[in-house]
Amino acid sequence: MHKPIPTQGRPAEDILEQLDTFKAEDPNYKDGKVWSLVYYLNEEHSDFLKHSYHKFSSENGLNPTAFKSLKQFETDIISATADLLNGTDEVCGVVTSGGTESCLMAVKTYRDMARANRGVKKPEMVIPETAHVAWFKASEYFGVKIRLVPLLDDLTPDLKKMEKLINRNTVMLLGSAPEYPHGTIDPIESMGAIAEKHKIPLHVDACVGGFILPFFEMNGVDLPLWDYRVAGVTSISADIHKYGYAAKGASTITYRNLDYLKHQMFVHQDWPGGVFASSALLGTRPGGAYSAAWATLQYFGQDGYQKLAYETHQAVEQLKQGVKQIPELAVMGHPQGPLFAYQSIDPEVNIYAVGDQMDKKGWQVNRNQHPAGLHAMVTAQHLKVVDQYLADLKDCVAIVKANPALAEQGGAATYGMMAHIPLRGLVKKKILDIYASMYQAGGGQVDLSQQADIEGQSASPTLLEKLLNWYVKRKSRKN
Repeated sequence: MHKPIPTQGRPAEDILEQLDTFKAEDPNYKDGKVWSLVYYLNEEHSDFLKHSYHKFSSENGLNPTAFKSLKQFETDIISATADLLNGTDEVCGVVTSGGTESCLMAVKTYRDMARANRGVKKPEMVIPETAHVAWFKASEYFGVKIRLVPLLDDLTPDLKKMEKLINRNTVMLLGSAPEYPHGTIDPIESMGAIAEKHKIPLHVDACVGGFILPFFEMNGVDLPLWDYRVAGVTSISADIHKYGYAAKGASTITYRNLDYLKHQMFVHQDWPGGVFASSALLGTRPGGAYSAAWATLQYFGQDGYQKLAYETHQAVEQLKQGVKQIPELAVMGHPQGPLFAYQSIDPEVNIYAVGDQMDKKGWQVNRNQHPAGLHAMVTAQHLKVVDQYLADLKDCVAIVKANPALAEQGGAATYGMMAHIPLRGLVKKKILDIYASMYQAGGGQVDLSQQADIEGQSASPTLLEKLLNWYVKRKSRKN
């Protein structure tokens, strides 16, 4: 049964009060116990974002000649981003609604560029296994086949195999700074050399790192080159609403020069409504996101971002060292940015069971798979909770080690079984059925516990439990 718009309007005070009640089931990110999705600093900064967004909340960036203020914001943002990424004056780009749009635009651009310049009709892109899921979405949306680069033992891409995957249909290569699952910066310099050798564009997905790695480096942290200083890099995506602490959604995609950017743009000259041109995926582009992003860059300045980067680096290094001091655990790969993951190296300690115990202590802990691990995206806010997190983690490891049966209960059992279900195509179809049902109009009260996580994480335990129940019933019918 549909839930219609109220017959009569309601007082603003009542509505605002009710809005607060909707947050009851949401994660309490203000206490520093959430490790993804949210980049919160304090109420002062949140109020600043609210006001800077509101000042341009009605303006529309669809037509850059209409609201010249928004185009000025975008120009300033792209200029500042290009400077941050060590680009020349020829670097150009646009503000997008988020990292996914930025990634989608890169794939569309290089597909069309290869079609126009080389006549490529069956486009392919070569990307590491650790590439963000947005690239798989772009593959599906734009018909660009993925050639997947396997990982070495240290969880970095095998560059010898990457080069062998390049062929006449390759339209782009991809590296990440850092990759999301483990926080490792891909070997961009070596990838750039391969890209130059084969005359193939190389995009760097710095949606996570673009607005913090440069400040790590300014603070003296030794990092490999990954930006426009690498000759083979032709474009970079970087989110301002992550470690730039702007309001959602604000990301950027920049290119080395206009010859690339032109292939991103859409123009239709024969529409009855007039000649139409669009620079990215969206038509209507919310002015508030532009003004808040511009204002945030002005608000922090280089010194403010360096301070945030310092606090983030302190937090993530303390967390990694703390994990290393727990004998049953090990940090995965070689994380160099603001996020990392860790796994169990003790057969008696199920890492997903540890995650369940951390959840019970109030932490919102994300899970990795292939290999199994727990994940943390660290912000400056987390510096204040490092000691408590590590103390709880040590306690949870001890609980799981003393109670091996915990591996067969709750989320641990769910995640563990998921990896062993065959017929992955059927699994995908069933997840789609369950997930799509959440969006049916008139479906009644939404059970928030069934929603899937985003940002590349696995589905929620409850969603996976539904999938497992389906699989068990299906298997029993066949037997």
